Amino acid sequence: MTSSLSAPHDTIGAFVPHSPAPIAGAETGPLHGLRFAAKDLYDIAGHVTGAGSRDWLNTHPAALVTAPPITALLAAGADLVGKTVCDELFYSISGENSHYGTPRNVRATGRVPGGSSSGSAAAVAAGLCDFALGSDTGGSVRVPASFCGLYGLRPSHGRVSLRHAVAMAPSFDTGGWFTRTAALCCLLYTSPSPRD
Repeated sequence: MTSSLSAPHDTIGAFVPHSPAPIAGAETGPLHGLRFAAKDLYDIAGHVTGAGSRDWLNTHPAALVTAPPITALLAAGADLVGKTVCDELFYSISGENSHYGTPRNVRATGRVPGGSSSGSAAAVAAGLCDFALGSDTGGSVRVPASFCGLYGLRPSHGRVSLRHAVAMAPSFDTGGWFTRTAALCCLLYTSPSPRD
């Protein structure tokens, strides 16, 4: 459900311009009161998933179903505040995007945030959300976590469902997340999460 939540004031270019309005999570749950963002590969019903590419965004229909990880996090009480910039079609490790710009790395001024989950890492590092979903095929959570001074977890393949998400290399693609604290990283790991 949509509510009067406001989107973060994005001074670092972490969120895509086609990000949906914030969505409030359940009124109770282990993640109630926390705010999260999602890499622009996870579907949200009624919105086009852009995959970091304006061409992709302009040639694909709106999603019919919301990706299971987003649904699970909302059910656990977390509020979704937006979708984040990523490398175009997830095919880089720098975090730079020629369509939307490079999210600013507040932990290392003048340095790239790392990719492909650059916007998710940058948003967490800047305090625009408490945690963020990314994906990791060849380092796309681990690299930006290290560049931005965050906890970043690439759990076992299939631990986080990637149904209703844009694939890059399905036998390697793995859903993951970023946090600023070890405690929250552990809480997310132990919270119910839809599996593939």
